[in-house]
Amino acid sequence: MLKVSNLRKEFDTVVAVDGVSLEVQRGELFGLLGPNGAGKTTTIRTVLNIIQPDSGEITFDGRPFTPEMWNVIGYLPEERGLYRKTRILNAILYFAALKGLAARDARPQALYWLDRFGLRQDAHRKVEELSKGNQQKIQLIISILHRPHLLILDEPSSGLDPVNQVLLKDVLMELRQQNVAIVFSTHQMEQVEKMCDNICLINKGKPVLSGALTLVKQKYGTNSVHLEFDGDGSFLRSDPLVRRADVYQNYAELELVDITKSSQLLAGINGRVALRKFEIVEPSLNSIFINVVGGSARLEEAAQMPLASAPSAPAGTPSPWKNRRVLTALAGLSVVGAVTIYMAASNLMADAPNWSNVLLLGAIAALIGAQVYKARRDAVRRAAQAALREASHER
Repeated sequence: MLKVSNLRKEFDTVVAVDGVSLEVQRGELFGLLGPNGAGKTTTIRTVLNIIQPDSGEITFDGRPFTPEMWNVIGYLPEERGLYRKTRILNAILYFAALKGLAARDARPQALYWLDRFGLRQDAHRKVEELSKGNQQKIQLIISILHRPHLLILDEPSSGLDPVNQVLLKDVLMELRQQNVAIVFSTHQMEQVEKMCDNICLINKGKPVLSGALTLVKQKYGTNSVHLEFDGDGSFLRSDPLVRRADVYQNYAELELVDITKSSQLLAGINGRVALRKFEIVEPSLNSIFINVVGGSARLEEAAQMPLASAPSAPAGTPSPWKNRRVLTALAGLSVVGAVTIYMAASNLMADAPNWSNVLLLGAIAALIGAQVYKARRDAVRRAAQAALREASHER
């Protein structure tokens, strides 16, 4: 269905995509993976002819891209692409018309999918009235309403709660059974493991891992141990039997130096934490991802760094409350406030009170209070600028 060969795209001095090749068949769910900024979205936009590649070949069923192919492709972008003031049903029908669907055919389909996603009662509300997750469901409906042959989804689960993520999974499995080719770009490794047949992992614009998911996991062996426990498992990171450790609150995934010494590891763990589960398994896609893109070294380095604290002001930086303008305004506010209180008390005891002067003094106090706020804000800004200048001199 879709074949990409040696794709390259360069922006000025940045090579966003460098030598990416992949092939997606009908009825296949293909995972396009990579860390932030790896080039996944650029690859997708190049495949869709939104931006032109510098080199490489992209074919659909053996033919180069043509404008007519837009009508058999569905695309869910990572960003919101809906007109916020438009009614939901009208927005769906508008995008359906762009795909060549007549309103009489698109409307029942739109209502079906709105009902499927629990939004039938919201059909005539404006897009801007929906939550982020519900807007994402509308975009998904738009991408599949015209029954595409190729469906490309960029972070489709963004904003979706667990219930709607299951619904998304069910819909994708149904489309797969209908022989739709699906490209699935996400950071949710668990979803990829459960749904995808083949994957391509991109890092810094280059493909670093690709192939059938089962073969990829076999390639990385079975030196992994999964633990579930109660207690502090941070000591696992420094165990000499452990090559790499992903440690969470009550769970850890370990890659051992030698899997035959797992019994020694188990003996060393007993007594230090309350162990509930100790299982030798093939590595998860999440651990493979971290290992391949070099994330384990960055995580270990970050774990050794203390939490950043707010920078202190350089010695000699004056307090905003000691600024002359602030002090003058505060003094005026105090005098006016005292007089206002005195006159208010006098009016309360008078037989014929005159509140006009009290109201006038109250207005004056409010104006002076505004001056205090402005003076302090200016003083804080000047102090911050002085701190930045001092820091730049130290560097």
